[in-house]
Amino acid sequence: MGNEIESLLPHREPFLFVDEIVSAGKEKIVAKHVFTEKEFFFKGHFPEYPVVPGVILVETMAQSGGAGLRKLGILGANALFFLGSVDKVKFRRQVRPGEELRSEIENLRVSPKMIKQAGKAYVGDELAAEAEWLCLVGNAPVP
Repeated sequence: MGNEIESLLPHREPFLFVDEIVSAGKEKIVAKHVFTEKEFFFKGHFPEYPVVPGVILVETMAQSGGAGLRKLGILGANALFFLGSVDKVKFRRQVRPGEELRSEIENLRVSPKMIKQAGKAYVGDELAAEAEWLCLVGNAPVP
């Protein structure tokens, strides 16, 4: 994970799930993340058959969308975005250690106070998860 992603997101290890922004446009954002066998949640979900939890897949898509918006300069450097709602969530395929997740995010509505996005997450050409979410936007205090 490069410094670019850390400059785009307030998240840090072990809760940073974006490795690269492949493309960022006003309508669509594409990002990638590889879930390695070292992820903290695999120890308990599930030890004999590790699977990325569904909530982490949703978080990965939301982080991808936020990072893309920040890369576009739409969100300010001190902006924080918090999930307000998650809708239309469907899990289609398990994601396992070593697999790369490609998040394709559609910007439905973006304003200074809220972000509405929809995303699909793929492993290769297989759809793994999809969802819509709303994030509330606030500003972090400047130190």
